[in-house]
Amino acid sequence: MEYLKSLAGNWPQLRDQVLNTLVGWATSPQFYGQVGAIMLAVLLAWPLARLLNARITALDLAERGQGIFRRVGLLLQGMQSFMRPLVLVLLLAVAITISDAVLGASWLVRLAQSAVLVWLLYAIINQYITHSLLRRAAIWLGIPVATLQVFGWLDETIAFLDSISLTIGNIHLSLYFLIKAAIFGGLFFWIGRMTSEAGRNVIEKQEEIDRGLRELIARAFEIGLYFIIFFLLMQVLGIDLTALAILGGAVGVGLGFGLQQIAANFISGIIVLLERSFVIGDYVELEDGPAGIVKKINTRSTVLETFDGKEIIVPNERFITQRFINWTHDDPRQRYEVDFMVSYETDLHKVPPVVEEAVLKHPRVLREPEMPDCELREFGEYGVKFAVEFWVEGLDDGPNKFSSDVLFLVWDALRENDIRIPYPRREVMLLNEARLEKERAENAGAG
Repeated sequence: MEYLKSLAGNWPQLRDQVLNTLVGWATSPQFYGQVGAIMLAVLLAWPLARLLNARITALDLAERGQGIFRRVGLLLQGMQSFMRPLVLVLLLAVAITISDAVLGASWLVRLAQSAVLVWLLYAIINQYITHSLLRRAAIWLGIPVATLQVFGWLDETIAFLDSISLTIGNIHLSLYFLIKAAIFGGLFFWIGRMTSEAGRNVIEKQEEIDRGLRELIARAFEIGLYFIIFFLLMQVLGIDLTALAILGGAVGVGLGFGLQQIAANFISGIIVLLERSFVIGDYVELEDGPAGIVKKINTRSTVLETFDGKEIIVPNERFITQRFINWTHDDPRQRYEVDFMVSYETDLHKVPPVVEEAVLKHPRVLREPEMPDCELREFGEYGVKFAVEFWVEGLDDGPNKFSSDVLFLVWDALRENDIRIPYPRREVMLLNEARLEKERAENAGAG
């Protein structure tokens, strides 16, 4: 704020100084000489750049060259898009030397060269930076900073931003500090995310390491990496790390109250990775119903993917404090059963061998640990109930439809052996009116 007050107080002097400078330029031969040098450089730059681009195209080293010549050709080919500002920068450099020798001044030519350098920087960014986020950062941050630097205004701008500040006790926050924290914080954590993903990919490729252990190593690598990035950011921002002791106490209190659930999920995630009660690819079913294949184990939560394409986000704490079923933890084999019914006229001893033989025709039905087993379960209201048990490898859902396939096999086997599946039926007796009256009288006399 002091800087703004001093600027406002000196405004009349600054205004007079600018007017005197403009009048001096308008009456100075050196000014017009430098304008002429700039115009001559601009007029020469366009045809010279066109000529150089034509020569590069005619050489065609990128296609016909080998080894280092091919790389040179690719470099020259990329330079064609910014050849004009590059040639203009070089010609203005020559104009600066001539202006100093002939006119004894070259400030205007240097100013023009600085502007063209900004143009050249923009062209190079568009040519060589393909990542959209990096390109936007370079254009909206790098170019303004470079512009201020080449025109010599960077120090004054930093001083102005630093003067806009807020002081609370011993804490001093300026606009310059906040901008620097946002820029470097975003840059460091973006680099951390990219490095974390690259490290995770390298760790996941180590097939000789158990899958659960790979996940634990990847998580430890990610946590350690972000701790390092945090301390590097503190150093860049000039924050004394000893002050973090007080911050750590405050964070501890926050974890004890407002963030205890987040801390519990974080610790639970570490326990899950260490305990390895489930790993990525297991099919788990929670006590209250949600079930799915473990797709990802994050620091705070675990992602379950259902067979109908949905993703269920489950806090890690639930896997520690509640019961869940892991269908494929040690053995992917599962036992299923399907029910069916036959009529009472059937020879019941004939049913089990017929059905068991039919179920064995399914290519995914296993003979170990048990063969298919058809059991009589109940004498029902209108038929005899059977169930056939069978073992398969995998889950009866998603791409697998074991129960449906087995029921088709049972249906075909029963039809081939002339075994009927009963329909629900009821016996209804019709009594004539005379007999009904006689029964009523008998019941009344007995009463």
